[in-house]
Amino acid sequence: MLLHSNILGEGKPFIILHGFLGMSDNWKTLGNQFAEDFQVHLVDQRNHGRSFHDNAFYYEALAEDLKHYFDYHNIKDAILLGHSMGGKTAMLFSTLYPELVSKLIVADISPRFYPIHHDAILEGLNSLDFSTLKSRGQADKQLANYVSDLGTRQFLLKNLYWVEKGQLGIRLNLQALTDNVSEVGEALPLHAKFEEDTLFLRGDKSEYIGNQDEALIINHFPKANIITISNAGHWLHAENPKEFYDAVTNFVN
Repeated sequence: MLLHSNILGEGKPFIILHGFLGMSDNWKTLGNQFAEDFQVHLVDQRNHGRSFHDNAFYYEALAEDLKHYFDYHNIKDAILLGHSMGGKTAMLFSTLYPELVSKLIVADISPRFYPIHHDAILEGLNSLDFSTLKSRGQADKQLANYVSDLGTRQFLLKNLYWVEKGQLGIRLNLQALTDNVSEVGEALPLHAKFEEDTLFLRGDKSEYIGNQDEALIINHFPKANIITISNAGHWLHAENPKEFYDAVTNFVN
């Protein structure tokens, strides 16, 4: 099973992995900017976006999906960027296949374990009844009972699509993601190491990468540089895209 992707531009391969409950489309604007210098691959991970659904959902499987994608597209030497869950996939992939990754960029996630914190969101998404919902507005109203933040709801509702006229559906494999949500917070294996250039980006309003994570990051990624993006939370690439873009381009060039 091959991961779905949107490929933009020409040049050295630049692979971008979205976070949990996201999709490749979330990265289209930045992807187009990076595509001025690189061949950008905006990838949907399994059970997300337009990629295949599978009951299995854990980082080793996500890394193997990516390896199959690299093999299929004959990618030998790539820049790899991952946000949140995508960052965890990118970290593991880089430690398993270091020869395929020249530079690694991890956006707002640390190699450590994170406790489950998506319960309300998943409960809200699972409460959507697509046999009765007739508009995104109705879906938003229902989701608001579980998720108070409008920006988060708008991000989640991007997963809705028209199956046919008058019939909404959701691209996520909600069953598999709900059953395996504990896997999303799993730590990078203890002895995993990637010795090439690595950039960790964190939002100054986010708590995903704290000062206490720095030693762990350097342990796994000895060449890591950690940069803080101002006026940004966990969705730092969407909240401060210019500073994010500048930090990434300075690093890759």
